[in-house]
Amino acid sequence: MKLLLHTCCAPCSAAVIEWLSNQSIRPVLFFYNPNIYPEAEYEIRKKELMRYAEKLGLKYIDGDYDHAGWLEKINGLENQPERGTRCLECFKMRLLATAQLADEKGFTHIATTLASSRWKSLEQIAEAGRWAVSDFPFVEFWDKNWRKDGLSERRKILLQENGFYNQTYCGCEFST
Repeated sequence: MKLLLHTCCAPCSAAVIEWLSNQSIRPVLFFYNPNIYPEAEYEIRKKELMRYAEKLGLKYIDGDYDHAGWLEKINGLENQPERGTRCLECFKMRLLATAQLADEKGFTHIATTLASSRWKSLEQIAEAGRWAVSDFPFVEFWDKNWRKDGLSERRKILLQENGFYNQTYCGCEFST
């Protein structure tokens, strides 16, 4: 398996990366999160993830910060509640970019650490992932629930062990 792992932040990614390593899978990390606002918050999260990737010797790809494009994509959905249509469209945008990059670079699978967050809908993430790869016959979406098998507990431990910056919101300025 050649895995491109969409990553949202170091705290949500650490246990997933560790689990993958224990399965002899070394993913390439893709940080693409145009939803994060303000840009200073985006930079903090990106630097934390890159610091962790470098510590582990993992390759990473820094996606473009296109907050204006993201705002255009979710236009009219600003007042949607958490886990509403805005979140689904946000996941689709981020996972489509992941699938496109995977196709370009020859990856066989994509997955996302978004599925490790208890605040996100696993159903929406799975729907967005399946939709994202639908035009790429050589790329599969790995629909894995990263909350199971002790990974939520491990997340907390790795957060403390690594001194990660731990944000208090998903990054979206419209999140409640």
